Amino acid sequence: MSALFNFQSLLTVVLLLICTCAYIRSIAPSLLDKNKTGFLGIFWKCARIGERKSPYVAVCCIAMALSILFWT
Repeated sequence: MSALFNFQSLLTVVLLLICTCAYIRSIAPSLLDKNKTGFLGIFWKCARIGERKSPYVAVCCIAMALSILFWT
């Protein structure tokens, strides 16, 4: 079953995308800052969400990890 049809897998992929984009932007900001529009702008937007909502994203990552470890 792919991540598109399983809601828990979709949430995991989205959280990993947000965390990865925020990490890449902290290491090399020029990679994501030059693509603020278009298809590649999705990664810039995910990085902004990861930076601005980091406590909420961290809580969601912990909740998802616990969910995967104990309820799957």
